[in-house]
Amino acid sequence: MRSNKDRRESALLENGWVRIIPLGGLGEIGLNMFVVETADDMVVIDAGLMFPDEEMLGIDLVIPDFSYLLEHRAKLRGLILTHGHEDHTGSLPFLLKELPIPVYGTPLSLGLAAEKIREQNLEADLRQVVPRESFHLGSLQVECMRVCHSIPDGVGVALETPAGLVVHAGDFKFDPTPVDGQLTDYHKFAELGDRGVLVLLSDSTNALRPGFTPSERTVGQALEEIFRTARRRIIVACFASHIHRIQQVLEVAARMGRKVAVHGKSMTTTTRIAADTGYLKVPPGVLVRLDELSSLSPGETVIIATGSQGEPLSAIARMAAGEHKQIEITPGDTVIFSARVIPGNEKSIARTINQLLRRGAEVVTEELAPVHVSGHPCQEELKLMLNLTRPKFFVPIHGEYRHRHHHAKLAAAVGIAPDHICLAENGDILEFTPDKGGVVGTVGGGRVFVDGKGVGDVGDAVLRERQHLARDGMVVVVIGLHPQTRAVVTGPEIISRGFIHLQDQEVLFDAAKRLVNEVLMGCPEEERMETAVLKENVKATLRKYIQKTFDRRPMILPVIIEMEGVTHDKAEFMVPSE
Repeated sequence: MRSNKDRRESALLENGWVRIIPLGGLGEIGLNMFVVETADDMVVIDAGLMFPDEEMLGIDLVIPDFSYLLEHRAKLRGLILTHGHEDHTGSLPFLLKELPIPVYGTPLSLGLAAEKIREQNLEADLRQVVPRESFHLGSLQVECMRVCHSIPDGVGVALETPAGLVVHAGDFKFDPTPVDGQLTDYHKFAELGDRGVLVLLSDSTNALRPGFTPSERTVGQALEEIFRTARRRIIVACFASHIHRIQQVLEVAARMGRKVAVHGKSMTTTTRIAADTGYLKVPPGVLVRLDELSSLSPGETVIIATGSQGEPLSAIARMAAGEHKQIEITPGDTVIFSARVIPGNEKSIARTINQLLRRGAEVVTEELAPVHVSGHPCQEELKLMLNLTRPKFFVPIHGEYRHRHHHAKLAAAVGIAPDHICLAENGDILEFTPDKGGVVGTVGGGRVFVDGKGVGDVGDAVLRERQHLARDGMVVVVIGLHPQTRAVVTGPEIISRGFIHLQDQEVLFDAAKRLVNEVLMGCPEEERMETAVLKENVKATLRKYIQKTFDRRPMILPVIIEMEGVTHDKAEFMVPSE
């Protein structure tokens, strides 16, 4: 009798199979990366990053773990970008350092990716795709479909595999009046549905929001009303990648007779690339340099700047704090925050807004006027995508578990069989044949932290130590021992950082020094010879004393130095200053 494993392998060989492996993008909004694998070929969709949350102290970026790709590099045929946002392209330079594979995308997506690749002094094989024109990656036939999003030139991806058609919808919305006139390709998604979609992967970001996402053009109408009534200078804070938003600011400014300066490195770079590739239409004579604004009256000027999330070093934050070298906020200025609040940034945004208001500026957010709309689909659009494609299996992606959970409920409501809906996690191996599908295993993976030039050298243990230091401070105990006799030559000296005030620590630590001395004197000779044992005894004694005396738990670092012929009064200890 054949085992279940034998029967499964026989079915795979007979019917063909495809595996979909999320390496990021499930359980978070960001870090998007999906592997589509067959017996002979492997294709990656997107290579995103995620910005660290407040608990990831000192971390600059978070990227996916590429280990699975490195292990199967012989099968890897290329990577496809759905659009140019950093949560879909940001880890590309890190991947290309390890795997110099071809990268496929639309002109704007490739232009933005190329800039990041050049910044890392890398070269890449970038290949342009045209929506609705198919191409092959190994034995896989690939076709891209136009979708609306908050950045132009976005696409969904369809892959014809031995098991059937796999469709990744990309980040999309069904905007009936897009700024650039490029509708989401309803007809192509319907055509794919008619051909028969085996698996659909679809964006879950707004799965809890009823109705339809408003059109981007509604923001233009709100901006026009604000521009019409603004008395002095207007400053618009938005994401640098939001080309449609920048386009509308330029057009409204041109109609109102105002000049526009673009400020911030990422903003300047993105607008330049978008203009060069034809995705940003700049009205003649509207754009000026920032230093040219001083020759114009405030009522004739607009600044588009970074800082919609209150980032401390952004242009808007520096203006709000009065630390900007060229721009000083004055009473009557209008500052528009034309972006959604990313969870975790509420405090920094509130701080920036408070500072702007104290300086007399008028501040407009989406709570006060419709100055922002999402680039992601709400519930009715999600149901429309499901009905157009009519997949046999469905995998909600791009969101936290709560988003994907509610997206799964929407799928069940439109008729997808509940046992054909896969609520997967990063690292799960989703395997599909024409008749069956589900999780069959996991791959090693997870999040990789980027800290400065270090990639992956900071793990969870280091983060916990950083959190411990930030929360409770540090106590250092320095002891000098004779290398042969292990007699105390000098110390113990106790220094703290982030624990108690420097002026108080000498008196408060007198008792602690006596306790450490008692440990040193009371240690058997064999324990005193073992530095690690001695350190642990000192640490345990101090931990107990500090917890009892101060009800605190600082990090305790014993430092034992071998010192020969040094007297106590000549010993010096180099400890970082506050």
